[in-house]
Amino acid sequence: MKYAFIQRNKLIWPISVQCRVLLVGVSGYHEHLARRVDIAQRRHLSDEALLVHISAVYAENRGAYGWPRIWRQLRRQGIRVGKQRVQRLMQKHGIQARGKRKFHVTTTDSRHSLETSSPTWHNCACPSDT
Repeated sequence: MKYAFIQRNKLIWPISVQCRVLLVGVSGYHEHLARRVDIAQRRHLSDEALLVHISAVYAENRGAYGWPRIWRQLRRQGIRVGKQRVQRLMQKHGIQARGKRKFHVTTTDSRHSLETSSPTWHNCACPSDT
């Protein structure tokens, strides 16, 4: 937080003065800048490019894959990316797996337009109407 403040105001006040006021070392500030550049260089794919790959895997599997399966599929394709990054991008853009459908037992196919017959009772021990 302090380093971001120093970065934003480096044209207004000297870095050494800001570091003294905020009780941080000048070397710590410069190490922070170097770390940020290093992290940015390690990401060979931007979020937008990775989102294209995520969306392609999601569409290939008709929305059935959540972030763990998509992450594994990306790794198989040779795209080195972290689990949390895939999860964060999917949440941010509203990409989520379809839920499982409830199991519904069907014993007969009653969704047809054929004429139905009334049941016949051949061996019925019913009292006769005589």
